[in-house]
Amino acid sequence: MRASRITAPGAALCIGLLTVSACSSGATGSAGGASGAFKLTTRTPAATGSLDEVTWNLPLGEPTTLDPAKVGDYSPNTVEANLCDPLLRLRPDYSIAPGLASSWKKPDDQTLVLELREDVKFWNGDPMTAKDVVASLTRQSAPATQAVNASVLASVKSVTATGDHQVTIRFKQPDELFLKSLVNGFGGVSEASYMKKAGASYGTAKGGLMCSGPFKLENWKSGDSITAVRNDQYWDASLRPKVKKLTFKFVTDSNTLTSALLSGQIDGSYEIPSSVARALRSSGAGKLYYGPSAQTNFIAPTTPSSPLADSRVAKALSLVLDQDALIKNVYDGAAGKLKTVIPPLVWKNGEAAAVYAQGYGRLPATPGTDEAKAKQLIAQAAPKKRSVIVAMPAGDQQSLQILTFLQAAAKTIGLDVVIKQLQPTQMSDVFYDAGLRKGLDGVIGLGYVEVPDPLSYVPLFTAPDGLFNWTGYKNAEVTSLLTRAQAATDPEKSAALFNQAQELYTKDLAIVPIAAPYERMFMNKRLSGAPSSFAYINMPWAAYLGGTGGAS
Repeated sequence: MRASRITAPGAALCIGLLTVSACSSGATGSAGGASGAFKLTTRTPAATGSLDEVTWNLPLGEPTTLDPAKVGDYSPNTVEANLCDPLLRLRPDYSIAPGLASSWKKPDDQTLVLELREDVKFWNGDPMTAKDVVASLTRQSAPATQAVNASVLASVKSVTATGDHQVTIRFKQPDELFLKSLVNGFGGVSEASYMKKAGASYGTAKGGLMCSGPFKLENWKSGDSITAVRNDQYWDASLRPKVKKLTFKFVTDSNTLTSALLSGQIDGSYEIPSSVARALRSSGAGKLYYGPSAQTNFIAPTTPSSPLADSRVAKALSLVLDQDALIKNVYDGAAGKLKTVIPPLVWKNGEAAAVYAQGYGRLPATPGTDEAKAKQLIAQAAPKKRSVIVAMPAGDQQSLQILTFLQAAAKTIGLDVVIKQLQPTQMSDVFYDAGLRKGLDGVIGLGYVEVPDPLSYVPLFTAPDGLFNWTGYKNAEVTSLLTRAQAATDPEKSAALFNQAQELYTKDLAIVPIAAPYERMFMNKRLSGAPSSFAYINMPWAAYLGGTGGAS
């Protein structure tokens, strides 16, 4: 899931084990693991040479779309971020920088003016204008677009071109989240005339794309690969790619991926599974990097009738799931315990970081195992159904290990967890298609927060119409606090209101926390430069990629 998503989605931080300062741009930190200390870093050594071709893997499978308005999972984001520039750019430390919008201003609390770069051209040579930006943003309000971030437009009154290179957004009420949301697919800009001509096929293998990013989509061979080539006329001279051709493969099986990385058939990958990481670490084939992350792994209920929709059942499972053992054995130590669904990296470089840190510190510590208390909660809940069907992506050995742990733990309190493996594409669609969730009680969420603001994620689960509120969760006070937080014009006031809501929903939101993994990225010996933090999900990471020597 994504969106701030899920997919097949204290005190210490980079999610539990590191100090917050260890995740700053270019900073490193270490966290103990089963095999020793892991060094966390946001960047890798700068590339010095050019390369003719690089093959990169998408371990969660082939994308279903590359339309910026629809990207909502690891695979499509990993590709699209290099093709379609957003209005604002995410940095490796999760801070925000100018993108296609060179600057912005707020004349009043309900107006945002974006000044656009005047030197941007789409791949076909046509100049980008305000009309393209208006079309890219407003099409997401149309139900037919099926935009994953359509809710970001809820507070928008109008989006208009107020100059050839100026766009003005007017709001119904103040909205502190909108600007930050421009760093992801929501803020991605495509050529208006091309989108109109392509229609519903835009972003598919058939319809193609027309964007302005550092790489151009050349070919999409369904079931095999996606190929992108260097955009030699890229507007950002500092990020003109050193790689001429970038080929994405879709290897989802861990054993196959290990062999391909060791042999050099595949040059690199983000989201390296722990089982693959163990083999790569001692291979000498390249380097495995660990970075700060905004990811959270958890089990989410899929329907109101699911036993997991009862927060007491979810809490009971949390109390019998040994997170320490799971992190050691499944994640190889490269993860931290989950204290909340919002990892501190999301807010740690924002204006109100100190306030968010205080709220995070006030949250209860992650509880240890307590089988007796768990049995009491099950007795109170008295679920009619004791068999729980949980979906996972087929071939994902890490998810299978996690659910096997959960299966064993659930038996101690009288629950039977049935593991259902779905093909990666189907698993991705489960999060957005209610019909595909029929017959399921839960899914394993490989979640992530892609916008540097907690408000981009939590309402997806807690708001009455939240995209991932599949169980009908209702807490009027939580909804009120989050609504007020988004409308607050003072960042610290917004953070304080969010903290109050966080203390409430952590008590009654039915989610089974698993762990908060660190980012794991591998490059073979001939590569360097790619960012190693989770920010890659919404930045042109491949534009940093190159060789370790001279030109190839």
